Amino acid sequence: MLIKFPEDITGRWLATVLSLDSVDIGEVARIGTGQMSQSHRVTFTSDGTEGSVVVKLASDDETSRATGVGMGAYYREIAFYRNLAPLVGGSLPACHLAEYDEAEGWFTLVLEDITGATQGDQIAGCTPDDAELALRELARLHAPLLNDLALGSREYLNLDNPINQGLMTMLLPGFLERYADRVTDEQAEVCRRFVEVTDAWFADRRPPLGLVHGDFRLDNLLFAEDGCTVVDWQTVTWGPAMTDASYFLGGGLSVADRRKHEERLVRAYHQELLDGGVQNFSWGTCWTEYRRQAFLGLIMVIAPAMVVGRTDRGDEMFMALLERVCQQILDLDSLSLLPEPGAAPPHLVPVATDEGLHAPGPEPLWNESFYFDAVSTDGDLGLYVRLGRLPNQDVAVYTASIVRPGKPTMMVVDYAAPLPASEDEKAMLSTRSITATQQCEQPLLRFRIGLTATAESYDDPAGVLRGEGGAPTPVSLDLVWETDGAPYAWRAATRYEIPCRVTGTVEIDGEVIAFDGPGQRDHSWGSRDWWANDWMWSAFHLADGTRTHVVTAPEIPGFAVGYQQRGGELVEVVSGNTAQDTGPDGLIASARIAIEPGALVQEVEPIAFGPLLITAPDGRVTHFQRAMARVSTGDGRQGIGWIEWNLVQPEIAGGTQVTETAREGAGTDGRR
Repeated sequence: MLIKFPEDITGRWLATVLSLDSVDIGEVARIGTGQMSQSHRVTFTSDGTEGSVVVKLASDDETSRATGVGMGAYYREIAFYRNLAPLVGGSLPACHLAEYDEAEGWFTLVLEDITGATQGDQIAGCTPDDAELALRELARLHAPLLNDLALGSREYLNLDNPINQGLMTMLLPGFLERYADRVTDEQAEVCRRFVEVTDAWFADRRPPLGLVHGDFRLDNLLFAEDGCTVVDWQTVTWGPAMTDASYFLGGGLSVADRRKHEERLVRAYHQELLDGGVQNFSWGTCWTEYRRQAFLGLIMVIAPAMVVGRTDRGDEMFMALLERVCQQILDLDSLSLLPEPGAAPPHLVPVATDEGLHAPGPEPLWNESFYFDAVSTDGDLGLYVRLGRLPNQDVAVYTASIVRPGKPTMMVVDYAAPLPASEDEKAMLSTRSITATQQCEQPLLRFRIGLTATAESYDDPAGVLRGEGGAPTPVSLDLVWETDGAPYAWRAATRYEIPCRVTGTVEIDGEVIAFDGPGQRDHSWGSRDWWANDWMWSAFHLADGTRTHVVTAPEIPGFAVGYQQRGGELVEVVSGNTAQDTGPDGLIASARIAIEPGALVQEVEPIAFGPLLITAPDGRVTHFQRAMARVSTGDGRQGIGWIEWNLVQPEIAGGTQVTETAREGAGTDGRR
């Protein structure tokens, strides 16, 4: 069904696309001003009824087409309409066909023709009323997916960004020379200040993260009386939520109108997000991140102006956008929010209030998770505890494991425990077999865990993944996690990790064991779908005092979150990959973690497992392999800690494929 040229738009082809008996083509007329693609309005009749659609194809300019392929623009848009359009709110054109030729880069989109609407004009700008209409529509697009970590890890939303500091540094001199008679000295200085820290600005991602259109401007909006339709999703990605709003207002309003109405309009966008169910997003954070993201407009001027086919209208648009965006940056003092030249952005730190509970969003899979793990200094005993609160399902998930190399694994698991009262500072959870408490005794410094339970004992921990039961065994914990390093907040999600020292007692079947050793705790909140994608999480303590924390997602090669820290100095992980080998029992036998910066390689040997078999009500299954492990580095250091692999199983019960849309309504038996 894919076609390459407008000449290929025939009645027979369109009839097949629209599932009609026959179609007579009336007119094929080019519309829009896109520079990497071409769009055509196709009018037709079928059985006496008139109709029209929009057919979007790759550019007929070879340079622009090569740019579209190289930047992943065509692939992104096809993936958006295939996978995400059904999930987002807001106004989108109906999609009749979305095809992509990965080998050669051609694509075909057949979309609803939004008749009676007026396309925005980036050069002319818009009124404040139209800006408010667009921002409210944008909020309705953003709200359903904000902070959705599973969707945010999709490969098509995390393609390599070809626009980086190296490219911008190369393009800027030619840009300033080409438009020397139209760029002021002040505007040129703003460009230079940004270009010298472009990579660090990209790296300085701060929650909330969400779907980013990437080119949300007037030329990509179709206005009608009661709303607007958003088109051109070739730059869609996952990133800072305020990017689109800042880019739109900075480039779409006159300087005078923006100065007069800017805060009111951003507040309207923020309120629309809250009305759409978004929680834990303060106005202060919204405004600061709006200011921080004002620089996308510079990228969308400098790079396209120099790499796509040049047109008179393109030049006018680029200059109008440059003038407005540079003044926005200066008015908002956004330059003060840029990272220092030559330095990585500072790592993010949780605040004391983050230790408490957060207002739940509307998603069925919204959860708030508290995780604790530890390994004794001698490596003879390891444990973890997790309380997952699912307020929208009025249940809690409680899991705990005590492991000793060469000895039975103890598992305490309840996927439908009563939800502890939100006002209970000790988060008391009580069932016939579990009595558990957890209390933050000093925010970001000290947490206490108590547990008395009847565990299931497994000589073979792989039996957990086979759905087998274990022998009942009494266990108890009385432990304190005290901060022993720098708390670290993720950029990719609402979550933080804290390296700790753990002390107290562990009791197994009447044997009381004094415990002392390194540990880790984390706290996260938001919509989480354990069955959406695989991941690897790890936290290790090396003998020289170094703490490492790394998370990778095999669906996104090179993606990694985490740190190396020692003696108060923390270096964020910027990229990483993992590989593992599976033993005959289905458990991971060995693994290798490689991260940058520092070219650190960790060889991992699991020595005791506390796995979980997690099944969703819709039948999806994941094998959650959590293991105490020894680690050695390429430079000879040794350490110990915990590692986990979430391994989504390829088929659910009955072999039914579950779509992303269906997952939005699924309940859960547990999630991180």
